Amino acid sequence: MPNLFSDIPNDLPNELFNDLLNNKHIRIERIISHGHTSPDKGWYDQEEHEWVIVLKGEGEIEFGSGNTVKLGVGEYLNIPAHEKHRVVWTTHEEPTLWLAVFYR
Repeated sequence: MPNLFSDIPNDLPNELFNDLLNNKHIRIERIISHGHTSPDKGWYDQEEHEWVIVLKGEGEIEFGSGNTVKLGVGEYLNIPAHEKHRVVWTTHEEPTLWLAVFYR
């Protein structure tokens, strides 16, 4: 049986993204960060809404408005489509495990 906490690498040179479910209505993604931030290319500006929860670790998301939200274990938020955002910090102490649900 699949487990969200399985196969978390000890060495993580790059953020890890795994689609758990992907169809025309919804995409569910597991993201593992370990001190990573969003790519330098700029802001995420997505066609879908994104509901995200931290299952392990901590992370901080910055929005185009300048507001930031720090998330710890069990904390979640909903990001409306086209709301510019990026991850500006994840803890170096342990991997941060995110579960993101993208929907229209």
